[in-house]
Amino acid sequence: MIESEKEILTRSIQDFFSAKMLKFSILPFVISVLAMYLIFFIIAGIGLEQLGTLEVQTSQTTLQNAIEHTESFTAQLQGDAIIKFLMSYAVTSWIVSFLVYAIGGFFMLYVSIFVAVLVIGFLTPMVLKELQRRHYQDVELLGHSSIIEALFLIIKWTFVMFLLFLVFIPLYFIPLLNIIALNFPLYYFFHKVMTYDISSNICTREEDKKIKYLNANTLRMKTLALYLVSLIPFAIFFGAVFYVIYLGHTYFIEIRKMRAD
Repeated sequence: MIESEKEILTRSIQDFFSAKMLKFSILPFVISVLAMYLIFFIIAGIGLEQLGTLEVQTSQTTLQNAIEHTESFTAQLQGDAIIKFLMSYAVTSWIVSFLVYAIGGFFMLYVSIFVAVLVIGFLTPMVLKELQRRHYQDVELLGHSSIIEALFLIIKWTFVMFLLFLVFIPLYFIPLLNIIALNFPLYYFFHKVMTYDISSNICTREEDKKIKYLNANTLRMKTLALYLVSLIPFAIFFGAVFYVIYLGHTYFIEIRKMRAD
């Protein structure tokens, strides 16, 4: 029986709100939030160190009794004193606030997706085993992965992601194109890791290649939809397990049809 996308989505939502799956979803949320908290303070500390020492020099010339008098002011600001100095003026205060919230928020959103995708990988086998128990007892979990292979691929995809970020720098200044250029590298990593986590726990290497060949566009559309949802702040913290469930159903259904032939 061929299941519609609506049926797969409905079943995925029902599975996600089961007691066991909700318990699974707590762990990625807690670990991801703690990791983000730690990363924030590490980056903040590095940022203050990079500010280093700022030397401020100002001079003012006045005319008294037809004689010019020049007064100079020199000060060295370090660390948080620089921030206080910048925030003491309306224009610089607005600029600093904008950069902190815009760039910082944008960066932390991307880091949160990156961290959550890595964290959910550790829970994927348990989530898929629960799906198999509930719906696919006739589908054997074969798998084709190893820890060394997984680490190698994650390092490889991370490197490619950062390389793409660098290559796309000229596009960041072009309206509309910059949206795609900023998101494509992370979507590439997201797609690779999510599909690998699912496939490496369910099917053989040959079955995986066949599924990706026959359903390449379908998988890309699904991971793209999930990635767009992830751009909603904190969505991936709560929904990471749902991503595994949704993609897991897709792979289980394809494997069942493939092995039945």
